[in-house]
Amino acid sequence: MIIVIKSGVPKNEIEEFKSKLEGKGLIVHEDFGQEYCILGLIGDTSSIDPKQIAAYNIVEKVIKVQEPFKKANRLFHPEDSLIDVNGIKIGGGNFTVIAGPCSVESEEQIVGIAEDVKRAGAGLLRGGAFKPRTSPYSFQGLRQEGLDLLKIAREKTGLPIVTEIMSADMIERFVEDVDLIQVGARNMQNFELLKELGKTNKPILLKRGLSATIEELLMSAEYIMAGGNENVILCERGIRTFETYTRNTLDLSAIPAIKRQSHLPIIIDPSHAAGMWWMVEPLSKAAVAAGADGLIIEVHNDPANALCDGQQSIKPKKFESLMSSLKEIEKFKWRFDISELGL
Repeated sequence: MIIVIKSGVPKNEIEEFKSKLEGKGLIVHEDFGQEYCILGLIGDTSSIDPKQIAAYNIVEKVIKVQEPFKKANRLFHPEDSLIDVNGIKIGGGNFTVIAGPCSVESEEQIVGIAEDVKRAGAGLLRGGAFKPRTSPYSFQGLRQEGLDLLKIAREKTGLPIVTEIMSADMIERFVEDVDLIQVGARNMQNFELLKELGKTNKPILLKRGLSATIEELLMSAEYIMAGGNENVILCERGIRTFETYTRNTLDLSAIPAIKRQSHLPIIIDPSHAAGMWWMVEPLSKAAVAAGADGLIIEVHNDPANALCDGQQSIKPKKFESLMSSLKEIEKFKWRFDISELGL
């Protein structure tokens, strides 16, 4: 349930009203904008009579929230969330590109690519240390050594690092060493892992599962946020459909759909969506035009000999060219108008 407070109501009156609601066993989420104040009620609201609430002089209107996700809901937080990743802002009108190899292979490789993508304008460096692979015989990543090499690349370039966590027993190490913790598609509904990440204050990059609906993605975000960590960035990376030409099917409609339903930033992964390097450019441009808050792109200096996903990685020169063209498209991208919420 959402309670919209009338404009100009003194803060002490809002606090008094909030205390009454909390006395009914509810969690009250506050959100203040330039021209609005809303109170989001979390918990069992079945005993709350909307008409009785609307009778208070300070109340403008009462809105029933139909969706099961609350903290991730746009109604609870009308303006876009801005997530700070070690000084790099994601969301809130900013456009950010994360780039780097699928897998960390050596110090020379990761540092060299980090220098290349930074020069081209990337804001963060991605690189897999722990690799979830379909086959147990495929390269599984350098693991702890991979994390150490990412730290070296960060030290030499200043780029915050993004890498995927596989299990809850690594959270302490990731919180200490990683700037943006990625939860991969296969772990999107690993609820025990999400709960533990909710106890941290580290920004989380949450990828959509291979066959997950948009609501299921937002509910996974809710698990993290319900634990107290509201620093969540969503990622559309393609979903599994009947089409076999591409690795996955990029759901561009997820951008405006999520923008309407949630205040959380959403970035697009064209590399995993297509699975082919030559599709990365057109899908990236389409994602920017559709209103994405950023991209996560696989870049490798020698894709033909990459230990993981070389076929979907672009070379640094191609990435540099792509970054130049994205700047022009970003000026005209679609943006959600919060006036559509009718608050």
